[in-house]
Amino acid sequence: MSLKNDNYQKRLVDERISKYLDVFGAVSIEGPKWCGKTWTSLNHANSVIYLTEKPSRELAQVDPKYIFINEWPQLIDEWQIVPSTWDLVRHECDKTQDTGKFILTSSTTLSKEEKEDEVFHSGTGRIASMHMYPMSLYESGDSSGNVSITDMFNDKVECKYERKVELDELANLIIRGGWPANVGKKNIDLIPKDYIESIVTKDIHERKDKKRNSRKMRMLIRSLARNESSLASYNTIVKDIEEYENETELIESRQTIADYLGVLDDLFLINNQEAFEINYRSSKRVGKTAKRHLVDPSLACAALALTKEKLFNDLNTFSLMFESLVERDLKIYMDYLDGELYHFRDNVSGDEVDAILEFPSGEYAAVEIKLNDKSIEEAKNSLNKFYQNVHKKPKFMCIIVGHYEAIVKDKETGIYIIPITSLRP
Repeated sequence: MSLKNDNYQKRLVDERISKYLDVFGAVSIEGPKWCGKTWTSLNHANSVIYLTEKPSRELAQVDPKYIFINEWPQLIDEWQIVPSTWDLVRHECDKTQDTGKFILTSSTTLSKEEKEDEVFHSGTGRIASMHMYPMSLYESGDSSGNVSITDMFNDKVECKYERKVELDELANLIIRGGWPANVGKKNIDLIPKDYIESIVTKDIHERKDKKRNSRKMRMLIRSLARNESSLASYNTIVKDIEEYENETELIESRQTIADYLGVLDDLFLINNQEAFEINYRSSKRVGKTAKRHLVDPSLACAALALTKEKLFNDLNTFSLMFESLVERDLKIYMDYLDGELYHFRDNVSGDEVDAILEFPSGEYAAVEIKLNDKSIEEAKNSLNKFYQNVHKKPKFMCIIVGHYEAIVKDKETGIYIIPITSLRP
């Protein structure tokens, strides 16, 4: 019996889940809480057991085989709560050649000790793993999808006028975030705020390996929010906390920063954008620092108590949060296309490109991101300079804009100019 909900909003990962269920015995889906893993998994499942529920959890702790329902695919939600579930699922997949038996979801990784004590097999060949993110604008219905990354790659873009999305609507999309439960709601700031509170008061204490301080975690999240879409180092974050916070217990060391960042990473709340390695004049000049991102810009807004009015009064912050929104979507789209998302910076000249899209073929694209059309000429100059200095030329170049009213290919440079609310993979 299918558990599919008629009101389910289709996600890009649905296609991959279906493909993997046809090939593997089980599919493991990991990602941050509230991003829609359970809803999406139910769309593919015929039975379900929730290990967040005490009776199911206690039964699994006695012996996980007792939770198997044999109505495939069976969803085992938050399997990591009882880590021995993994090996039992792998064993069940080994019994027969049947595919599509299980869907496993998890919102946090196992600790090193749990991996060593509870999981003895990787699941390679039996359990396929994938990552899930919050909704992109295309998935939430806020992008028309009238132009795709694939269209630009194949030079088959249909240029046309689009509805011009106003700045206040863009601000709302940033503050709302890509949380499925928040789409269509009026009080769009409540879910991201509650998410931050859940992180600092509950989620950081789920792992028993070490006691962590809620105040320190809150300080770190605020610092990450202030440094959203930047190349901030550990030392920068420490100095940032010292400058802004008046708590008696500051985060005073790189080791503490690394530990607390590790917690956020384990909760799938860090979505950093690594540096692109390319022959640009001299490889020694190319920066290696990752661009910092929380998994959704709404979390940065919630941590800093940013409202639409505050964004309008600070266009620099508005632009950084818009960049975060766009790069969230590009990460989702490139994951769908089996590609990668990077950034580029030359440490000597300061030349940089906001986003590099690398495709499975090895081809890549260079993308600049601007909040409004006032900065398009600046973005063109930046991309043209990059094009002149790089040895391997990009497949295409693109400027993604927020406040813009057309899908355009610039006649002089060949650079695409695309509203984010028109984009799909």
